[in-house]
Amino acid sequence: MHDADSVTARPSRRGRAARPLVVGAALVTVGLLYAVLVPGGAAGADGPQSDRIDEGRRLFAVGCSSCHGLHAEGGTNGEGRMAGPSLIGVGAAGVEFQVSTGRMPAAQPNAQIPQKPPVYNEQEIEALAAYVASLAVGPAVPASESYDVSKATQADVVRGGELFRTNCTACHNFAGRGGALPNGGYAPSLMNTTPRNMYLAMLTGPQQMPVFSDHVLFPEDKRAVIAYIVALQQQPDPGGFGLGRLGPVSEGLWGWLVGIGLLVVVAVWIGAKVPRVHRPRGRTPRT
Repeated sequence: MHDADSVTARPSRRGRAARPLVVGAALVTVGLLYAVLVPGGAAGADGPQSDRIDEGRRLFAVGCSSCHGLHAEGGTNGEGRMAGPSLIGVGAAGVEFQVSTGRMPAAQPNAQIPQKPPVYNEQEIEALAAYVASLAVGPAVPASESYDVSKATQADVVRGGELFRTNCTACHNFAGRGGALPNGGYAPSLMNTTPRNMYLAMLTGPQQMPVFSDHVLFPEDKRAVIAYIVALQQQPDPGGFGLGRLGPVSEGLWGWLVGIGLLVVVAVWIGAKVPRVHRPRGRTPRT
């Protein structure tokens, strides 16, 4: 009886001991397969990308952390006011737009950060974008096909004009020449903006501009809007001076200030050239 119990107990002990061995062998096998198959494709991609992120971290610590915080969490000035917003989740596209247009780094935080020549070169901008993109998921820099309008048709331009007038004219006016906004802000003119920066702006919503993500405005719609703006940039002025294409108000003001003003100046000049009639001096007749 005792021998039978010991015989039946031995297989169960072997089974309990074999399970960890099987799991360990499976893990070792998977690790070996990963080591054999993955490094050949990942070494070339992750190595340079990791170096780029490290370079971007160094650049960020020197040129950006004073406002946005050491870890891009946002920062405040000595008075407790926000010096720079958090960059967690803005993605590489937001960094690309702000830094490539020279808006960042800003000289001082104002209601509107103007465009200026960029401080960083192309490689440094890519490094900064890679570092911020590594912090959290955000919009990526689009491929050139996304904003290439060289093959856009007239129908695309017309559809882009409809979308632009619906979504953009409240700030940029119907001619894309910009306009004033509340609290000291303004919508910049689009006449010198590149298609790449147009797409990045719609994708990231810089400053007071709303975000037109791919779920709000489809990529083909963004491309149509860009085609319309490019058509505005290339549109000639058959009548000569376009007066900014700001509409009848500016044209009427020009007519009053310049046209009527010139007429007044000419009238005064003509009046000054007319000889005056002098009455001869004589005695006053007695009555």
